[in-house]
Amino acid sequence: MIKITSKSLIDLEFPVVREQISTLCITGKGKEKALEIKPYSTYKKTYFGLHQTNEYVKSKTQESPIPNHGFDTIENEIKLLNIEDSVLEVSGFRKIASISETVNMQLRYFRKFREIYPSLYQTTSEVEYTTELIERIGKVVDKFGEIKDDASPLLQETRRSINSVKGKINSSFTSALTTYNGYGYLDEIKESVVENVRVLAVKAMYRRKVKGGIMGNSKTGSIVYIQPESTFHFTRELNNLQYEEKEEINRILKELTNFVRPYRELLIDYQELLSEIDVISGKAKYADKMNGILPKISEDREIQLKDAYHPLLLLSNKRTGKKTYPQTIEMANDNRIIVISGPNAGGKSITLKTVGLLQLMLQSGILVPVHEYSRMSFFDKILTDIGDNQSIENHLSTYSYRLKNMKKFLRKCDENTLFLIDEFGTGSDPELGGALAETFLEVFYEKESFGILTTHYANLKKLAGELPDMSNANMLFDSHSLEPMFKLRVGEAGSSFTFEVAQKNGIPFSLINRSKKKVERGKIRFDQSIAKLQKERSNLQKTTDSLKDKELKAAKEKDKLEETNTRVQQKLESYQELFDTNQRLIYIGQKINDISEKYFVDKKKKELIGEFLKLVEIENSKRKKESAKQRRAKKAEEKKVQQEVAKKIEPIRKQKKEEKEKQKAVAKKEANKPKATLRIGDRVRLEDSKSVGTLDKIEKGKAIVNYGMFTTSVAIEQLELVQAMKKK
Repeated sequence: MIKITSKSLIDLEFPVVREQISTLCITGKGKEKALEIKPYSTYKKTYFGLHQTNEYVKSKTQESPIPNHGFDTIENEIKLLNIEDSVLEVSGFRKIASISETVNMQLRYFRKFREIYPSLYQTTSEVEYTTELIERIGKVVDKFGEIKDDASPLLQETRRSINSVKGKINSSFTSALTTYNGYGYLDEIKESVVENVRVLAVKAMYRRKVKGGIMGNSKTGSIVYIQPESTFHFTRELNNLQYEEKEEINRILKELTNFVRPYRELLIDYQELLSEIDVISGKAKYADKMNGILPKISEDREIQLKDAYHPLLLLSNKRTGKKTYPQTIEMANDNRIIVISGPNAGGKSITLKTVGLLQLMLQSGILVPVHEYSRMSFFDKILTDIGDNQSIENHLSTYSYRLKNMKKFLRKCDENTLFLIDEFGTGSDPELGGALAETFLEVFYEKESFGILTTHYANLKKLAGELPDMSNANMLFDSHSLEPMFKLRVGEAGSSFTFEVAQKNGIPFSLINRSKKKVERGKIRFDQSIAKLQKERSNLQKTTDSLKDKELKAAKEKDKLEETNTRVQQKLESYQELFDTNQRLIYIGQKINDISEKYFVDKKKKELIGEFLKLVEIENSKRKKESAKQRRAKKAEEKKVQQEVAKKIEPIRKQKKEEKEKQKAVAKKEANKPKATLRIGDRVRLEDSKSVGTLDKIEKGKAIVNYGMFTTSVAIEQLELVQAMKKK
């Protein structure tokens, strides 16, 4: 039987988790239930609750989502059904029909997908499936919440009569309105409504000339409101029919209430089921927000949390954009108790609370934010002593209060207990309090309890190092900056860095030295040794990280070199193949040349043919015999290679083509330019030439150009103007 006190829930801030889940529920009853979530009383119920939540989380990956479970509370209707001769209102019947349909949808869905949701199917299958309520209410109440005309024969007949009389009222009123308006007895507004009755707006001076009942007058008295006499008779008949309608509706509702009354217990089950599903849905949404999962549940007592987050801190930091540091901690039968030490503000309390809160959540059917390889088990008791528990009501000091707590711990602790104590032994004389705390810890150890405690006491650190199933742990600090690293290191005690932190915060060095002299040298040396070990551990960690980085870089470089080496080797092989092919072709060419020379000399065709055949046979003997299939495959491979080469060459060819087209376009443009008219004395040059000469003479399309040392005759079209002759 699991028994976890409300004090433990409060110490570990479990009520805050309940409030956050409550806000994710969509029904009033669900929100109320979420605020009452607590650890299950048995392991069987805990397993079942965890699988309910886990199945709901996984439903998001299914094609067919779980139907909506929202409903309006029917608490008042359930109370009225328990009172004899009570009658429900129409709105109440609508809510009952709606909740019945919602439950039926849930039952049908989980019955259809029972293999996917075995736990949720079992949850819903305990409730009766029936359509009788929906069908019976549906015969009386329509979807707009009105009583149907055919709810009973009498009601149907009464409403027909009402509609008929209303028609007569309208007809008689219209007739009177037309008549008296023709006589000029009516005011400009002609008509109005008084006490929900249509009336004629008669001018005061003509009120005696209009037959009917006076219903009132205007503020000024200039208008008198009169109901025509013919309409008055029909209105009285309408009132009688409406009374009959009301009586029949009351009879129908009473009859329907009596039909629903035996289903009162079922309606209570409906509300309980949907509110329970709402809480499960809220737990699933909460798991989504913090990436909660169902870890492996071990039958043996163990806690192996990998990358575990404190849920409240994780969600708070998500909202503010801060980083949350996960913790990894392992506890088993051979390592049942962990003593965490180290300076304040390093995360000792958060680590302790993380383990406790995750354990409470797990045992309440809530998924936890840990790595999927994590393992957890269940405990019958979770005992906590966290924070400054000074009892004002009982006039107890912090230490007295904590001693009362220890008394409970000593009485309740056993092998199925997880205890969590923050700042163990504080509140009294350090030596005496430390000795008493050491004795308590020995008792917890002897009772084979699991537990985590934080402390600054050296004797507790020593005890943890001496006992086989207990271990020290510390929160890592940067040895240079003395800033917390928020990482738990199991296996060695942590220094409090008392004097180092004091020096960092500006306490004069002389005062620190005076303080050191007041403390026993052995204690200082012990604390210094621990601090030194932590610094060495920190440096070793940095060296290890650096070596890992270098190893990763070396591995990457090695991969690059191997890739380069492979490419070079492939190129060498291809060059060797090319060289061998060329050598063979050179040899064949040489042989053919020798045979040709010999034939040139002796003209012996027979020997020539023989030599050629011999050469062909020698070359063919070197070739491997290939089947038709192999030849086709080879041709296909060659074709593929040609296509790849063509694919690579195509962009180059395309680029060259574009360049040629550009050049042609430029040449065409140049050709289309109008040429300057050349005159004798102009400085000219041949197209595509750099030499410039003077035009001496033009005769029959020919031009004589003087270059100084010589003259030449060229076609005038081949010349282009460089500089026109200056006019005198």
